[in-house]
Amino acid sequence: MPKTEILIVAPIRPDAMAALEETYVCHHHYRHEDGESFLAEVGGRVRGAVSIGEKGVSAVQMDMMPNLEIISCFGVGVDAIDLPAARERSVIVTNTPDILSEEVADMGLALIFMTLRGMIEADRYVREGRWPEGGPFTLGRTPRGKRLGILGLGRIGMELARRAETIGMKVSYHNRTEKPVNYPYVADLVELARQSDVLALCCPGGPATHNLVDARVLDALGPQGWLINIARGSVVDEPALIAALEGKAIAGAGIDVFADEPRVPEALRQMRNVVLQPHMASATVETRDAMAQLVVDNLEAHFAGKPVFTRVG
Repeated sequence: MPKTEILIVAPIRPDAMAALEETYVCHHHYRHEDGESFLAEVGGRVRGAVSIGEKGVSAVQMDMMPNLEIISCFGVGVDAIDLPAARERSVIVTNTPDILSEEVADMGLALIFMTLRGMIEADRYVREGRWPEGGPFTLGRTPRGKRLGILGLGRIGMELARRAETIGMKVSYHNRTEKPVNYPYVADLVELARQSDVLALCCPGGPATHNLVDARVLDALGPQGWLINIARGSVVDEPALIAALEGKAIAGAGIDVFADEPRVPEALRQMRNVVLQPHMASATVETRDAMAQLVVDNLEAHFAGKPVFTRVG
């Protein structure tokens, strides 16, 4: 029996890629400068696609794959996949939730510590040899007793809330709908920011949350407030954030995601009150391998005529 043909929009972990190569005929879209011409050549034979959160699959690309049945996405965020187009074409979309929730929440907590305690600057202070003559490093701020506002109380938001509680933070949240949890719900995001010392973003990306954190929200967070973004860069109005940081409208920020990755504005890269990470909240060997295996498992289940494990929508 001939092997099923699939499109690899972007590569995933080595072991998972080896499993895909063994099971399927893999067409590597990312290796071709003229990806659309390549897709026009092979698209009619493609029944499955492997994508990653940042790349996605467009409606135009789906049209070029008329026999496409499933898009198996490496990552939680599927905002780069045209979901309405997938539904119209009865294309199944899967992602890799849960596996990375704890890892991303760990990064959120780490960014809280790094920003409030000035840990990156302290590291630089020692490495640059300034300690002997400069004396003790500037005092930081403790997260204990601080008010943490969480935008998006999904899997990652809940994990961050639990971690924050263990270090003595007071948690409240804003969500599309109120949840049956013990944390106070704040119906208005601006009001949540006003009530928070730290505002952590854990919501999905996409049109519904585009630039949701704007100048009004940042002004409400105030000059003693910190912003933590482990969601998507698109959630924040980046020019407004830069202006707020430059004008000391907020105290600082810890950022793992950006509007135009991997390009990060020079202004942010020069700021000493900002901790920057290269979109690596879920980036551990263990978590990424488990995510990649779920991509493989979803494809395997579908082509065996079984329900997929993590269907989106």
